[in-house]
Amino acid sequence: MIKPKDVQIFPIATDTLLLRSRTWDRLKFEIEYALQRGTTANSYLIQGDKIALFDPPGESFTEIFLKVLKERIDPKTIDYVILGHVNANRGETLKALLEIAPQITMVCSNPGAILLPNILLPKFPSQIKIIKGEETKLDLGKGHQLSFVPTPNPRYPDQLCTYDSQTKILFTDKLFGAHVCGDQVFDEGWKVYAEDRRYYFDCIIAPYGKQVSAGLEKLAQKTPKIYGTGHGPLVRYGLKELTLSYQQWLTNQKSQDFSIALIYASAYGNTATLAQAIAKGITKTGVTIESINAEVAEPEEIKEAINKCSGFIFGSPTLGGHAPTQIQTALGITLANADKSKLAGVFGSFGWSGEAIDLLENKLRDGGYRFGFDPIRVKFKPTDAILKTCEEAGTDFAQAVKKAQKSRQPKPSVNQSQTARTEQALGRIVGSLCIVTCQQEEVSGAMLASWVSQATFNPPGFTVAVAKERAIESLLYRGSYFVLNILQDGSYLGLMKHFLKPFAPGEDRFVGIEIETAQNGSPILKDALAYLECQVSDRMECGDHWVIYGVVQKGQVLQDGVTAIHHRKSGNHY
Repeated sequence: MIKPKDVQIFPIATDTLLLRSRTWDRLKFEIEYALQRGTTANSYLIQGDKIALFDPPGESFTEIFLKVLKERIDPKTIDYVILGHVNANRGETLKALLEIAPQITMVCSNPGAILLPNILLPKFPSQIKIIKGEETKLDLGKGHQLSFVPTPNPRYPDQLCTYDSQTKILFTDKLFGAHVCGDQVFDEGWKVYAEDRRYYFDCIIAPYGKQVSAGLEKLAQKTPKIYGTGHGPLVRYGLKELTLSYQQWLTNQKSQDFSIALIYASAYGNTATLAQAIAKGITKTGVTIESINAEVAEPEEIKEAINKCSGFIFGSPTLGGHAPTQIQTALGITLANADKSKLAGVFGSFGWSGEAIDLLENKLRDGGYRFGFDPIRVKFKPTDAILKTCEEAGTDFAQAVKKAQKSRQPKPSVNQSQTARTEQALGRIVGSLCIVTCQQEEVSGAMLASWVSQATFNPPGFTVAVAKERAIESLLYRGSYFVLNILQDGSYLGLMKHFLKPFAPGEDRFVGIEIETAQNGSPILKDALAYLECQVSDRMECGDHWVIYGVVQKGQVLQDGVTAIHHRKSGNHY
């Protein structure tokens, strides 16, 4: 049963309240919500001699949030509303707040101040305080001296972090958050949130690694004891570890041999959501991605990214039958500078006709560029299935870039070095040939697996290794259900060949295969030797794979026979 939305109030420091708008339901179709663990929209209230409200929630919470706020204080006493970022969704709550408290001064970055007029129409605050840099201070009295650190990135060009020197709380907006809902305010037992925080990072932070790294360097000058995040539990107990994790993940992103430029504009957020899903698919492969919002990027930035990348992808909405001017400018820069050997991709959303996508495709084809995936055209808001297709397209694109780049490198000479001997020995480890299958609402997945091993008697469980770039990987998080279909020796070739073939992004993996549905909703292959219905209990990152620990809930032998075994000659490939 879905719980109703509510607002949780909790004192977190001197004169400082957390007003935490919570939903256990999923708010919208975006890739970072795919774990479907609910979310919190965290707002904060500092009551010094002057009163500051941080980051009112979006319109899903407008009514209940303002009701709770008015029970705590008179809104007419609020002096400032500090905005970590500005968007239309939050704008609905801001307009309602200005109706009852027109005296409020909005505090935001300069890019945020540019966005505010359109978002707040027909209402508009009497005053806006623009944060121009770290030298700007705001004294709320009672020792609450606020300083500000702009941390812009292409998706949130107006992002602003705020530090209270009295309480040592760093209000981080989108940084260090997680989309998970519960009663817990702080991150006691912080390791339980590791998966949620990593997923959030991969979806929201990783595509903007260069800008986020620069932002973290600026934030390193502060000495926070608490991260007041925009979503999820506040970071206190695992602050040092999470900061180090962010730095390591960002270093891993920057240290890759190949990079892909993802250039987009987004009128209503739909194209940005598609870009986010494509970026998630690219990062899974270990390829660096540089996401560029053409609406705020300088021409020189676009030129530099195009010159150094190994491939590029364009995304655009259609406005009045055309691509936005900024996209057309970025396309011109690309056509003038990008080598013809670089792989290209095109995607976009539209309301009616989608001419912008056709323009991008035709210009790039006429320019002699090859495409890494078929152009993706999405009408109105993307569904989960479309976002999964985009993720798979990003993965395929990155794999093609890696393959093309490696084909140009000289092949290493074959020798009987210690490394080669070790790889041969490692290859002598054998595994059962299995097919992992799963179904989550309208999204399904399947893969051939042979790195499978029983791990526990009680509860009955086993591990299976899943390469990070496998499409099914993003369907195998803790709590997810799947089926392990064990193949039969002597009659496995048909199934093995079917699931080994390359599938187009979004293609149904089960066409032509006899299946039935398990109790957990996943497909059972009727020609398998046996099957096990399982739930993901845990997962561990191991180099280029995730090791999934599945607990068996039920199973059955379907045929008489023995298990098919995978024999390899080398341990450096399947």
